[in-house]
Parts: sequence; structure tokens; C-alpha cells
Amino acid sequence: MDRVNASTPAAPSDDPARAAFAALRTPEGEQLLAGLRDHDPADELATATRLRRTHPAELVSAALGQARLRQRAVAKFGAEDAHRMYFTPNGVEQATRTSVAAHRAARFAALGVRSVADLCCGIGGDAIALARAGISVLAVDRDPLTAEVARANAEALGLAGLIEVRCADVTEIDTAPYDAVFVDPARRGGRGRIFDPEAYSPPLSWATAAALKAPRAALKIAPGIPHEAIGPEAEAEWISDGGDVKEAVLWYGEGFAPGAFRATLLPSGATLTAPAPLPAPPVGPVGRYLYEPDGAVIRAHLVADIVERCGGRLVDETIAYVTSDEPYSSPYVAGYEITDQLPFNMKRLKALLREREVGVLTVKKRGSAVEPEELRRRMKLAGPNAVTVFLTRVAGAPTMLVGHPLG
Repeated sequence: MDRVNASTPAAPSDDPARAAFAALRTPEGEQLLAGLRDHDPADELATATRLRRTHPAELVSAALGQARLRQRAVAKFGAEDAHRMYFTPNGVEQATRTSVAAHRAARFAALGVRSVADLCCGIGGDAIALARAGISVLAVDRDPLTAEVARANAEALGLAGLIEVRCADVTEIDTAPYDAVFVDPARRGGRGRIFDPEAYSPPLSWATAAALKAPRAALKIAPGIPHEAIGPEAEAEWISDGGDVKEAVLWYGEGFAPGAFRATLLPSGATLTAPAPLPAPPVGPVGRYLYEPDGAVIRAHLVADIVERCGGRLVDETIAYVTSDEPYSSPYVAGYEITDQLPFNMKRLKALLREREVGVLTVKKRGSAVEPEELRRRMKLAGPNAVTVFLTRVAGAPTMLVGHPLG
């Protein structure tokens, strides 16, 4: 298999974006970027004016743009990696955050996977995580600039020996020599986010077919994908990080559980799974305790599992709030003790908060059109105490639940 990382292809003179990127990788460009690591975007005009006295204007513009992207990327990649890597605007937006990519790479590595064909690799976030797990990667993207950025990132992080980057159409790649395939179809177009899986690039049907041909495979999809769009051959996993749902992954092949649904919470790694869709949970009155399942649990349709574990019930058949009469502790839920249940009435809530001397109000909602900021504004809060208010429905009726977090 020929390696293609030995050198960076020269950028064609008629491609300004690639020419600008090539300039950033010269000693002068790298020096500029190093000096912009901690610059304040609010001072960008003054910074640009100063730097243009000693550097070409085009290079200064490219360096400032790359510095902005690196600062945005810190949230996903951490400061140490982000300030060594290179990005495109789409690359920052669509790249997998390091914690999620590392989790996926660890699942592959635990099954003995030693080589992966990473199709639609983007700027290389997943390839980096796979390589750091000791896996050899073929990273493929059809966009020349994106492929060059992925190659530069492999080199910048000392992983070029494990990551081969090819600029090619993924549909033309022979994946037979690899232990596993990872596909991350583009889910954004010229008009923004794409919701139809068959409008992904490549389409979900092609990606699924490619996955089924491999001994093992993972297919990254949007977390809002309808469950009916998931074939029975896949194990479906929804992943949240710090309480925010980041993505869903369809796993195929040996070592995975076809038809199963899984919710994984990072950074703890706690994972909840069910072999098949669960029956609808019971619905009943609000008890002393209320539980808010993690978003990954909700997306994976595993709320019924939480209901069963805590011996509780839903407050409404359409709302993912679980209630019980006894306290329940679990990494998959945030728990609250409920002190008051009111029909939806702003005046009554305002009077109660004034009586309790509440100055800090956390507002959570499911099944309500009221905006939290509007509610807080109307309450005119003052006092030393704090409460949480849930705007929701109980047995179909608009309701306000007042309480405080457990623990």
C-alpha cells in the first residue's frame, strides 16, 4: 500500500484556499500562527495592521483566520492539540470532539481491530483518535484542501506513521484489506444542516452497505435520526458528553449486538443498553421525587428502563420526566425532590417564590412553550434562596413543579 504522507502537494495557483493553507505551513506562516495563539479577536484589526507591516497581507489574513478556528476548536480538541492542528470552517463545525472519538476508537481497539478505513475523514479528528489507540488508519476525503489539512494534522501530532491520507472519492475505495470501516457522511450542505439521511454525502444507504461489507464497522449519524431508519443489523448507540447529546453511532459486525439500543455518558463511560425496544412505561401522579434522564437515554428510547429501575412512572405519556415515591440514584438521571405542584399560573408561582425568598431560579421545561428567560424576567426575583421549576404537562395538563436537586 503506497504511503502518501511523505510530502504536501503543491497548491495550484488557481485555488486560493489551498495556496493560503500552503503559505501557513511555511516557516513564516508557522511563526505567525505561533504568535497569534493567545491574541484577542477584539483586537484583530489592530493586530492585522501591525502584522501587515512585515508580512504579506494575504498571509496575515490566512493566519488570523486560522487562529480564530484554532480558538474555536479548543472546546472539541483541547488547547494543546487545537493550537498545533489546522482547521477549515466546516472542519471545526463537523469534527467529532476528542472525548467521543476516543470512546469510539476504544471500542474498536477492545475488539482487536488493528486497521480502519476512515471514509469521509474531514480534518482527521477520528483518524487521530484511532491512531492514538494504536490503530493504523487510511483516511479518505474527496476535497483536496480537507485532505491536505488532515495530512498536516497527522504530521503535527506525530501520527503520520499510522495515518495515511488519500484525496479520493470514498465510493471508489477498496476497504477489503482493513479490519474495520468507519463512515462519517457529510450532514451539512450549502443551506445548512441536512435532515434527510438519503441526502447525506454519501447517502445513508450507501454508507450502510459499505458497513455491512466489512468485518466490523461504525457509522456516525445525527442523534435525531428516526429509529425506523435504523436497520436491524445495527447496534445503535447515542453518546452524550457532559450532559449534551453529541452523536449517534451505528455499529456492525462481530462483537456488537444487532437490534440493541445503547446510551453512553461521557466522561464517565457509563453505558445503558437494552436488547430491543422496551414496552411503554406506566403513567401516574407526581411523587416526591422527579428524575430527568440524560439526553442520550431519551434518544435511545431507554426511559422505560429508568422507570423500571426506580420503580416509578412517567408524569405524562409524552414527557420524559420520571417520578417516584422513593429516592433513586443513577448516573443516567438528574434527581430532584419536589416540594410543590401547581397548575400553570404565573401569578401563583410569583407569589410562591416571593414567599420562599427565592433569588436564583433554574427553569427546566418539556412540553411547554414558555421561554425560561421570559419566566425569570416576570418573576422579579429577590432573596437568598434557590429553587428549580419544571414547566411541563402532568396527565396532559400544563403544570409547574417546584423543587431542588438531590444531593
